[in-house]
Amino acid sequence: MVQNIRTFLKNSKLKYLIFWILIFLFSASTSSWYYTTSEELIITYVIRSGLQITMAFIILEFLIPNLLYQKKKNAFIISFVGVLLMFYVVCTLIYMNYFEPTFPKTYQNYIKRFNDTSFFGRLTNYSEFIVKSLYLLYPTLLLLIFKLLVEKQNVLHLNEQKKIAELTALKNQLNPHFLFNTLNNLYVLALKKSDDAPKVIQKLSEILDYILYRCNDDFVPLKKEIELIENYLSLEKIRYTNRVNITFEKNITGEEKVAPLLLLTFVENAFKHGVVNEIDKAKINIRITKEKTHLVFSIENSKPTNINIVSNKESIGLENIKKQLELLYPRAYNLIIENNTNWFSANLKLDNV
Repeated sequence: MVQNIRTFLKNSKLKYLIFWILIFLFSASTSSWYYTTSEELIITYVIRSGLQITMAFIILEFLIPNLLYQKKKNAFIISFVGVLLMFYVVCTLIYMNYFEPTFPKTYQNYIKRFNDTSFFGRLTNYSEFIVKSLYLLYPTLLLLIFKLLVEKQNVLHLNEQKKIAELTALKNQLNPHFLFNTLNNLYVLALKKSDDAPKVIQKLSEILDYILYRCNDDFVPLKKEIELIENYLSLEKIRYTNRVNITFEKNITGEEKVAPLLLLTFVENAFKHGVVNEIDKAKINIRITKEKTHLVFSIENSKPTNINIVSNKESIGLENIKKQLELLYPRAYNLIIENNTNWFSANLKLDNV
């Protein structure tokens, strides 16, 4: 209902009619003491509020879109001043000469001051021009503020949709090699009729259930992410048996929340680049700790001794991590990556977790 009203007010020119009625009712109700008859009050404020809303329509619907938004600043300023002068002349000519209020007797001096001022004298009165222009402009300013607020909400909504789309795309780019390798490993275990096959199926099922259905929010409980990592490590231990030595230290409160799959990508990257091509025994050390209001995640993995080339090119997984951090933790994270001949390490600190 609220959204429909907002859309109507945004797209329909009837908003000016509705706003004109509101301005008229407000102005007339607060100035009823100013006039001796109701007829005089109604006629005066119908004309006055009509001039106000007409000015608002011209400025908001023509001058701003066609001149200011088109970067024609000089033309906009000249046109804006011209509109003010034109409406001031009309206001002086019509309103002040024909619809001057017949004040109560206590305001006779005020009447005399106006009666003693000629039309040309009023027209060239600088202070009168400023006062009347501001009065004519205040509905325009109110509508402009309302318009800017609506546009700001629309921009925020579009940015939120863009962020969600980007995060969804990043999640969909997670390297599927783990899934394929696990299925291949499961196939081999099934052929051997290994007792580990049911365990692999269970762990894989839990991982897929979490990734597909339980991490759709921007932030999820850290303990759930740790369970995901532990399931992942269990499968990799079955796959690599004694070829990898893994340590996983945790020191958290259990109340923390993090972006889903963010930490898993670091772990996946460690196996892909530190274990797959290792002939000897690989090492992976993982540590998650809570330090005051910061969450510190560190991971390091040994690099294959038979590969001596140090590549400075980051993997797709690490590129995705940085993009997710920029989207979900703007100016609230610190990521340090070290890549040398024997070790690769990543240290991530998240603020206000």
